[in-house]
Amino acid sequence: MIKGTFPIEKFRELETPFYYYDMKVLRDTLDTIKKEVSKYENFHVHYAIKANANPKILKVIREAGLGADCVSGGEVRASVEAGFPNDKIVFAGVGKTDKEINYALDHDIFCFNVESIPELEVINELAAREGKVARVCLRINPDVEAHTHTHIITGMAENKFGIALKDMLQVVQLAQQLSNISFVGLHFHIGSQITNMHDFVSLCERINEIQHLLHKHGIYPMVINVGGGLGIDYQSPSEHPIADFKAYFRVFTQHLHLRPEQSLHFELGRSVVAQCGSLITRVLYVKQAATKQFAIVDAGMTELIRPALYQAKHTIHYLSPLNCQLPTSKYDIVGPICESSDVFDKDVLLPVTQRGDLLAIRSAGAYGESMASTYNCRPLPPYYTDEELDLSVQLNKLYETLQK
Repeated sequence: MIKGTFPIEKFRELETPFYYYDMKVLRDTLDTIKKEVSKYENFHVHYAIKANANPKILKVIREAGLGADCVSGGEVRASVEAGFPNDKIVFAGVGKTDKEINYALDHDIFCFNVESIPELEVINELAAREGKVARVCLRINPDVEAHTHTHIITGMAENKFGIALKDMLQVVQLAQQLSNISFVGLHFHIGSQITNMHDFVSLCERINEIQHLLHKHGIYPMVINVGGGLGIDYQSPSEHPIADFKAYFRVFTQHLHLRPEQSLHFELGRSVVAQCGSLITRVLYVKQAATKQFAIVDAGMTELIRPALYQAKHTIHYLSPLNCQLPTSKYDIVGPICESSDVFDKDVLLPVTQRGDLLAIRSAGAYGESMASTYNCRPLPPYYTDEELDLSVQLNKLYETLQK
């Protein structure tokens, strides 16, 4: 039972399901990132828009001074509309369309992270039509294993992302020859939800090898972009609301060999926003089966697909205004969607639960709202922030005072 963390009484007045964002947690996270980055010269952090493109979230992140990492033209547009400076926007992705590339060229973004020779040639052609020179980093597949879920590993040779190591030198030399391309650096990304810092050490060692090879051919990239991937604590979100940014940035300082003039770029997403968000849902029914109990809630895989898609585990908290200890029981927490995979978690120990009780599915600020769908003709979930609800409470009190 969690008390004092959420405005539970206010929640009970709202229609569920909805996303709730604790902006203090977000701001504290951003302050920690800025503090750690300030220790090093030439470190630049871009926020991975795909984690959460909520405009209020983007506004706070932009105000904190981070750049934007985009993987679609829509995300580039969202970044521009949120006020991110054009020279802090990077555009990655294996399948950029001509329309998306042209939009990014029109806004003179910092660079494209290019993943293949055909893409490089298309960007060169489109830039030539506009009379522009496009800055590019080449995304290299480093063939480095990340110890995380197989669906979110991106840096192995069999993955679709990036340019193969054996082709790297050829592609770099081609980029340097194209008249409307400015080769500025290298881009890497090995996966997501990585908590084993040795994976990042392995990435550093591979980048050192790559740079040594390029130096022998007189090639000196100015930008090294190591992607993101830093994981969070899904098991204990209240105890560890902020990821270990200190250890993360220190790994690259200690193990990556950079020249003084080089800049190091990061693309953090999940670790920035995951812990500030929770999916609030209401119990519809408690169903007793032969061997277990189901707590059927009004949120489903349409609101939070990660458990169905990745078998992801989210801590589920029972929200109650009661000031007493309730007996507990185990439940499978399931949604209403007509799919057997619409299960948030199994054998969850909760206070004895009944229709109308509220649950908070924690650590849902990343890849929650941004991956929501209208499957089963369900509406997209609304969202509220702690600041909005605090203001609402204050306005209601003021209204009641004026009525008196």
